[in-house]
Amino acid sequence: MKKPHLIYLFADQLRADATPLYGPCGVQLPNLERLRSEGTVLTQAISTCPICVPYRAMLLTGRHPQSTGHFGNFITTRHDEISIGDAFARAGYRTGWVGKWHLHAGRATGGDRDEPEDIPAGRDRLGFDYFRAYNYHTQYENGWLCGGPGGPERWRGYETEGLWRYAHEFLTTPGEHPFCLFISPHQPHLTKHGTFAPDDCFARLPAEIPIPAHTPGVPAAHVRAMWRNYWAMVVAIDDLLGKLLDVLDERGLSDDTLLVFGSDHGTMGGARGLDPWCKKLPYEESIRVPLAARWPGRLAAGQTCDALIAPVDLFPTLAGLCGVPTPGGLEGLDGSAAWQGRSGGPGQEEVLTMNFIGHPDLPLPAGHPQYRPHYEPWRGVRTARYSYVRWLSDREALFDLEEDPGQMRNLIAEPNAAPVRDRLRTRLAELLARRGDAFPPSEAYADWLDAQRRVVRNAFGSLPPPEQPPDWTRFVPASMDGKCENPDKCC
Repeated sequence: MKKPHLIYLFADQLRADATPLYGPCGVQLPNLERLRSEGTVLTQAISTCPICVPYRAMLLTGRHPQSTGHFGNFITTRHDEISIGDAFARAGYRTGWVGKWHLHAGRATGGDRDEPEDIPAGRDRLGFDYFRAYNYHTQYENGWLCGGPGGPERWRGYETEGLWRYAHEFLTTPGEHPFCLFISPHQPHLTKHGTFAPDDCFARLPAEIPIPAHTPGVPAAHVRAMWRNYWAMVVAIDDLLGKLLDVLDERGLSDDTLLVFGSDHGTMGGARGLDPWCKKLPYEESIRVPLAARWPGRLAAGQTCDALIAPVDLFPTLAGLCGVPTPGGLEGLDGSAAWQGRSGGPGQEEVLTMNFIGHPDLPLPAGHPQYRPHYEPWRGVRTARYSYVRWLSDREALFDLEEDPGQMRNLIAEPNAAPVRDRLRTRLAELLARRGDAFPPSEAYADWLDAQRRVVRNAFGSLPPPEQPPDWTRFVPASMDGKCENPDKCC
């Protein structure tokens, strides 16, 4: 099989129901609507650890946070982690990453500042050759990124427009090899730098700003303001998707390209009386994310796939669709058969969901002035129908998502729900045991990192030095007899 190109566009903090992929959303997003009609929509994509870095690490490595050590944000990924970029490079792909990275400590908790920040070449970029990225900031106008030949530079204009210029440069570079490109804009994430989106994105919003259902009562003014800014950024993301669709058509690449659209986690949007920008919570607003894929002739147009999908499944699934060998040690499932509407492939009836610490970045004990009680650590089990959660304090929740999609009725103490509750309690214990997860308090993760916030420990114990190179013998592809098609990129 001729290997297809792969483009993965994923937004940051975009919840599933803030797109037209799953039904009308109240905002005109023509390119996402086109993707829905021309591709396959995955209806059960779950952000199993709904915060930026753990999700990104799972996406790229196919391994859980208990293995990679990414329990929160601003953590430098170990050099011996083998990424999807490595796998595609070994298979002869030209690899690129454009946009937010967040898999390095960077400035750590030093603030969201408008100044350059480098991500060193080599293993800190996890196999991505063309690299125009920033670790973390929310400067959406003329922001900084690194990786260019002249060192750090500013993109021109709004972020989605600036990133598009780099993506276009990558996509239009002549070459014989297939390409693998990840594009990671920060939108629709909160910014503290003033400009949420270009004026024309706001101008395309309806007069009455839509607020998804299940927000109790009359939304407060700050919730309405949040959704106005949020929707304008989603419009900008839709525009970026449109540019991708157009350039693939113009270059005759549409039929040969697997185009995937997703997000790392959702946002509460004012539900449950919480700050509308909150995530890290076990509710559908936070954990259910959009996922759709188009590959004409290979993935059915206008269809849905109801397979339960965790972030760790994306590496093996995308590799499976593209015919790319994967390393041993991946913890996700290859769902390529299900994506193609075929039976017989591996599947799962539930996924483990989790939040490790009571702060986005720091493993602080409860009672610390910066500890956030609404981010109390929790673990859970999500099935197609039910969501079960247990917090560190032993309180529990059980929701029937078919009967109660807004998760307003906790069934944990209801006698009729006892069989489901007991089954999911048992399943949670089994899933935690598989991951070596003792469900400790936040402060237990402090010794997982060294002073430079590099991973030196995981749920299974101490690890070798964090800059140890990968064990490339984890690849044993029969089709290549263990040989790499592109050794200068990875070996």
